[in-house]
Amino acid sequence: MNRTKPVVESPSEEEARVPASERAYRRLKQLILDNEIAAGSQMLELEAAARLGMSRTPVREAMVRLEQEGMVELRPRHGMRVLPISPDALAEIYDILTALEGMAAESAARKGANPDQLAALQQAVDEMEEALAADDLLRWSQADARFHRQLVELAGNRRLASIVEQVSDQAHRARLTTLRLRPKPVSSNRDHAALVAAIRDRDPQKAREIHEQHRRRAAEMLVALVRDFGLKQL
Repeated sequence: MNRTKPVVESPSEEEARVPASERAYRRLKQLILDNEIAAGSQMLELEAAARLGMSRTPVREAMVRLEQEGMVELRPRHGMRVLPISPDALAEIYDILTALEGMAAESAARKGANPDQLAALQQAVDEMEEALAADDLLRWSQADARFHRQLVELAGNRRLASIVEQVSDQAHRARLTTLRLRPKPVSSNRDHAALVAAIRDRDPQKAREIHEQHRRRAAEMLVALVRDFGLKQL
């Protein structure tokens, strides 16, 4: 049973307007994504409610939603169990990300991006460069995630964005776990800079090729790391 300290926080005025079930969902999900609640961990509904400083009803609704997204499984009288990710599952996740984000890159280049959108993408790339120079891999990872999120938003397809977000969330834990096991992601920064150029040049085919190759290389490296270090599941 997880005996970690409560993370009770008074909601801001803006958060207070968000339904309790949504707040519970966001907090529980973030704890799982950040490995604060590790894969394989089991947490009772009452325990989760105490940790979040909330009543059991919104927590129960949040757990049901997380189960629907494939992040946890619910067991009668045992609350939720955080589902692990195997190397094979990670490979499948990246197959989906490669296809969908490649489509998003192609669509973004075809539609074109305005100066503010291009600047936002470039800012994420610049922050990734600064983070690597400072050997701050966590900051690099956050800027990288923001770049991918902005890229998908540029496609202007809400359904695609929703699916990518769900699949990306499942890969997030693996990326954090292997962050310091992988080689320094210099080539990843180059890929992102090249993609920004392709979108700026409105070259859909090149944009898709760059991003699909980028995702395939990332998948091969991460899955190999998980296998090589004997991490049967994350």
